[in-house]
Amino acid sequence: MIRPKIAILIYSLAGGGAERVVSYLLPFLDKKGWEVHLVLMNTTIKYDIPKQIPIHYLEKSNGYENGFLKFIKLPLLGYKYARLLKKLRITHSFALLTRPSYINVIARYFLSSKPQFVISERSYPSMQYGYGNLQSRINNFLIKRLYPKADKIICNSKGNGMDLVKNYNIDSNKIVVVNNPIDLEKIDTVLPDNSIFSSEYINILTIGRMDAGKNQELLIRALVDFPSVHLYILGDGILKSHLESLVEANNIGNRVTFLGFDSNPFKYLKAVDIFMFGSNHEGFPNVLLEAMACGLPILTTNCKSGPDEIMELKTPKMDDIMITDYGILTPVGDLDLMKKGLKYCLEHPEYLERCRIRVKERILDFKREPILEAYTQHIVS
Repeated sequence: MIRPKIAILIYSLAGGGAERVVSYLLPFLDKKGWEVHLVLMNTTIKYDIPKQIPIHYLEKSNGYENGFLKFIKLPLLGYKYARLLKKLRITHSFALLTRPSYINVIARYFLSSKPQFVISERSYPSMQYGYGNLQSRINNFLIKRLYPKADKIICNSKGNGMDLVKNYNIDSNKIVVVNNPIDLEKIDTVLPDNSIFSSEYINILTIGRMDAGKNQELLIRALVDFPSVHLYILGDGILKSHLESLVEANNIGNRVTFLGFDSNPFKYLKAVDIFMFGSNHEGFPNVLLEAMACGLPILTTNCKSGPDEIMELKTPKMDDIMITDYGILTPVGDLDLMKKGLKYCLEHPEYLERCRIRVKERILDFKREPILEAYTQHIVS
């Protein structure tokens, strides 16, 4: 086998599940003695990466760039990426997240000698782009036109893989499923940080970008009627001011704390009582794995896709909470049932104790090295 030369394209290394996967994958590939290049479109890097791995920038764009501008730049970025691939003599190009995946596929049209182009879908596209607005229509069009041109598509759950097949007519033979990995050894070395948490409360943590899809608003509204609960929100994003105003309007500023972004969420996860998640749509939410690795019971929406697979849900419901060995799922966006799930957790401490044991058993199915090896084989095969 010819020694691979691999380019990994992602928008940035800001906080997020795909970004964390890249932070694991880079040293894993480097240790194999392969030539690896990281290609970014934004200068934000919040994860440690090996110093010997070169970083290239297709552009240094603003994270809040206008959507139309992002669209019209795609051909130029595809051309620039193709030139970079040719210059570096890349044999395998791997892109994560939707827009880098577009660029990865577009680049092949500018090359006579083509590397293998692999993309990774991390969301549930028909829901992420199901709002009927111009941005959604453009993205649905691009997925249908460009994704079939990839040599392989790595999905991080069965759910988003089936979404591509059913709603975008992608050939199922091109799709493989590799779940997100979790670095259990590293997490086990992290000590809990109890300094900000009060034993007077049931302390609950949520993690994620502050945007409409993550729906932290659902969680804030749910805890209003539970004075014994303190919610901590780890993350940042465009809706931060809105969420702060919502907290103020409900007079719960003493029970909601905004922590900002931290690349080490584990010190907080190990110090709280429950992990809570309100997302409307996901691909395969890494934060659930991270919470389970820290022994936390889960209270989450049953969004498409991922939570039901992670928590081994057997019977989905739309009109009630769903109790599993690892925690509780609720229908997406249902405030009353999120409250019911929270009430059940607070009233059944013995159930939470059983969950703490079972999540530590379940998380072993997502150990980092076997999953990274699976990623590697699909990228270079």
